Amino acid sequence: MNVTEKFLSFTLFGAEWVLWLLIVLSVVSVAVMIERWRYFAARRVNFDQLAMDLRRFAREADHDGAMKKYGHADAIETIVGLAGVREARRGPEVAAEAMQGARSKQRQALEKNLAFLGTLGNNAPFIGLFGTVLGIIKAFRDLAVNSQAGAQAVMSGISEALVATAVGLLVALPAVVTFNYFNRRVRAAVAHSDAIAHAVLAELKGKEAA
Repeated sequence: MNVTEKFLSFTLFGAEWVLWLLIVLSVVSVAVMIERWRYFAARRVNFDQLAMDLRRFAREADHDGAMKKYGHADAIETIVGLAGVREARRGPEVAAEAMQGARSKQRQALEKNLAFLGTLGNNAPFIGLFGTVLGIIKAFRDLAVNSQAGAQAVMSGISEALVATAVGLLVALPAVVTFNYFNRRVRAAVAHSDAIAHAVLAELKGKEAA
């Protein structure tokens, strides 16, 4: 058996297993979407109020007060600001390094599983197309084996194979949309945390200059 025949024997499994793969991937993607939506929904903050409070806590070097009010919060803006307030007594340089480290760590949590959505959105159509190609090969192979089947049987097999491409697109579109949406949420949260960090540093540097 040569290489072509070996690959042909594999393609004769058809597109059904590809459809099941796409279904499994779609279920996983929906689970990721729900988890990410709940993650971001639980971390909404009043940015203006937070910035005002953290500037005051930084000016007074009141880490205990900041923790009492915001220690329960999990938003990146809050965690970065608290890191700066915690190091306020040690000067703006130390506080800046602490906030930079907290921001980098929290950004990884923000981007968790987003790579899966992006990869699925980019590649699900190709997986579906692969299934379609397998289905078409099987349809023509069936015609070659049974020439009495006629064009109607081939067209039926091809139409079934094209379902894989449709399913691939159906899986990809929600993944792309949610990937872009959550990426915007990540960028917004990181930008807010940068603004909080600058606000805290402004208070520390002003206090140091005074």
